[in-house]
Amino acid sequence: MRVLVQKFGGTSLATAERRSQVVAKVSDAVREGYAPVVVVSAIGRTGDPYATDTFINMVKDISPELPQRELDLLVSCGEVISGAVMVSTLNSLGFEAVLLTGGQAGIITNNSFGDARIIRIEPRTIVEYLQQGKVVVVTGFQGITEDGQVTTLGRGGSDTTASALGVALNAEAIDIYTDVEGIMTADPRIVEDARILDVVTYNEICQMAHQGAKIIHPRAVEIAMQRNIPLRIKCTFSDAPGTLVTSIQADMGAGTDITGDRIITGIAHTPNVTQICVPTSALPDNLQANKQIFKGMALADISVDFISVQSDAVYYTVRDDEADKAVKILKNMGFNPSVIPSCAKVSVVGAGIHGVPGVMADMVEALSDAGIRILQSADSHTTIWVLVDKENMVKAVQALHQKYHLGD
Repeated sequence: MRVLVQKFGGTSLATAERRSQVVAKVSDAVREGYAPVVVVSAIGRTGDPYATDTFINMVKDISPELPQRELDLLVSCGEVISGAVMVSTLNSLGFEAVLLTGGQAGIITNNSFGDARIIRIEPRTIVEYLQQGKVVVVTGFQGITEDGQVTTLGRGGSDTTASALGVALNAEAIDIYTDVEGIMTADPRIVEDARILDVVTYNEICQMAHQGAKIIHPRAVEIAMQRNIPLRIKCTFSDAPGTLVTSIQADMGAGTDITGDRIITGIAHTPNVTQICVPTSALPDNLQANKQIFKGMALADISVDFISVQSDAVYYTVRDDEADKAVKILKNMGFNPSVIPSCAKVSVVGAGIHGVPGVMADMVEALSDAGIRILQSADSHTTIWVLVDKENMVKAVQALHQKYHLGD
């Protein structure tokens, strides 16, 4: 069988008209000789009656203390509802469809409720239904533990479901359908001339996703990359080809660098972070101090980012809503931290950055010319990050997009 995994987000399923467009994509896959496996998210977004956040707010109005096990049971209902509606729609239009929950589809996870990790997939049931000519609809975002407990996969869980099923079923491709026509060089809401990228590497889109791009969860990309299964980011509501995510360009042969002469692929941004500076020069044991700082954050379950350990200070960022907690912990440990709240991380991503002189110089020049102060910087083989004041975030993204001619 030629298996094609098609994942549809909540906005694609919100109305009867939109669901008919989803069915058209499934019909196209069948006509092209594929056996489609359709992964669905919960219908709609916050405020819609069956959206995940709606279920969460329903119980939080009663008590904020619902255990995570029970919360997973509650929020898993959203995907079950959308899956049943999708099967009903498919059946009404002449397709034989069947619905499987994550557990019924063989998605086995650990027991980390709310953010479970997939241990393995046992796709036998899916394969049996596909062999019978049925369209298999699978609820995204969820799985089941070895002892039968329902779990959810955390943020981007439906993307993760689609990628994991694609790998388990040796799919020809994994199509992620959204309400945009592909991955763009920057957020089109703040950059007017942002354009759609025809093709990106797994590494590039992972970096863009980690740095704030919301199109696909990086965990899903990493799973697909393990088997080199092409990901395609498409729009449910158009026939645009979308963006291909892969490591090779099929029509040019294996091993070809798909980036060609492209140095910079896109600009990503993450708002609402606080920079913390912990002076260490006056402390008798810097190494021990560094260890205590990060161990303290870890024990408090505070995620740290943008880390810079220097001889006289440690710099890192946390989310704005965790800054007060982080500072309190540091002071209780005897440190004297200073903070710069309301910052934003702006990232330049491109597989062609490594070894190319002048990329950082251009970045500094663009931001300096725009009057933007750089609070901190770091780089890797594919990404250069800068920390700026949040009020300058939009201007920084626009300046960098223009500097690297990404709208051309």
